[in-house]
Amino acid sequence: MNRYLQYITRQYWFRVVLTVLVCTVTVRFGILQSYTWFGVCICLLILCILWQIRLYRTHVKQVLFMIDALENNDNSFHFPEEYGTPESRQINQALNRVGHILYNVKAETAQQEKYYELILDFVSTGLLVLNDNGAVYQKNKEALRLLGLNIFTHIRQLSKVDATLMEKMENCRPGDKLQVMFHNERGTVNLSIRVSEINVHKEHLRILALNDINIELDEKEIDSWIRLTRVLTHEIMNSVTPITSLSDTLLSMVKDKDEEISHGLQTISTTGKGLLSFVESYRKFTRIPTPEPSLFYLKAFIERMVELTRHQNPCNHITFHTEVIPADLILHADENLISQVVINLLKNAVQAIGNQPGGRIAIQAHCNDAEEVLIEIKNNGPAIPPEIAEHIFIPFFTTKERGSGIGLSISRQIMRLSGGSLTLIPDDKETKFILKFK
Repeated sequence: MNRYLQYITRQYWFRVVLTVLVCTVTVRFGILQSYTWFGVCICLLILCILWQIRLYRTHVKQVLFMIDALENNDNSFHFPEEYGTPESRQINQALNRVGHILYNVKAETAQQEKYYELILDFVSTGLLVLNDNGAVYQKNKEALRLLGLNIFTHIRQLSKVDATLMEKMENCRPGDKLQVMFHNERGTVNLSIRVSEINVHKEHLRILALNDINIELDEKEIDSWIRLTRVLTHEIMNSVTPITSLSDTLLSMVKDKDEEISHGLQTISTTGKGLLSFVESYRKFTRIPTPEPSLFYLKAFIERMVELTRHQNPCNHITFHTEVIPADLILHADENLISQVVINLLKNAVQAIGNQPGGRIAIQAHCNDAEEVLIEIKNNGPAIPPEIAEHIFIPFFTTKERGSGIGLSISRQIMRLSGGSLTLIPDDKETKFILKFK
């Protein structure tokens, strides 16, 4: 590049010196009143000036042409280096080289941007970059997944997801820490939002970090229920066991002496034993064994679960549909524990359909884009009302007359211990549960 610069500089200096000499000679002939030579020199001076102007305009046009091409991402421009004056060839070589350097820099920048985008797409935290007008400057796949959107270009699009979510994201300021709960096709989403800011090219941008804290909240809730259940069962067992023991002893002593006392003691004993049996069922919630995962084929597993459900529940009027994609899909989990979850969900589905004609239960298994195994169990029975759906995973909550209220709680606890999750997907037409294995 220095060689080109030196050559071009010498050429310009040559023209400048030549123009100055012609100008000096012209002035000299003008002073001597040699009008013939004065006229000749004037013509030469005009030619020199036009020569300089033409050269300047040519080079300016070439530079502007190169800049326009680069701005329009046109990298096909090329100035001829094989013909023309020596200085024009040198200029063209220099411009071609500059264009090539700028193209390489631009290509490297674009490649680096794609590299950073790829890294962002692998981050487990959703990231959004918004300008002050609400336009989405940047986002990653996790953010789209959490929000349940395929295309996201403006904050106003969140009105289709949840009005409260849109309002909070629109009005959040740097340093804010927000928590928003909303519902989409994935179920209930609890978002933790952290806001920061950055200025890029004199434009103020907000960076929003999104995290789904459902798992953390569920774990805290389950742990709290487990601790409470352990305390209650311990206190009840310690209080009721002596009562049943003493009532049995007293019953054996007065069995044939006083019928009324015997009947009362029998009632106490029966009630106490029933209470002990009741408490023992709740202790299962706190005594789930540690999973022992192994590999097994889901197709055979699901077919076996359907057969067990058919034998255990009267459901001849219900059609079962199973689908596993691919057919040889394998799951790494504790088969015995997962069978408890699936059997419980299928039993609930049968009970939800009841005697409804045209009952249908579908079990589908597949992998999502994150290579997580999903098992979907859905039925066309009556939809679960929203006010009940919020509480179905809470231990001891039940809408059945003889239900214990721990079936779904135990199922979710098993999925949590297995490193997965159990989710109810809200729908007005059907009831769908999703087991997700990470």
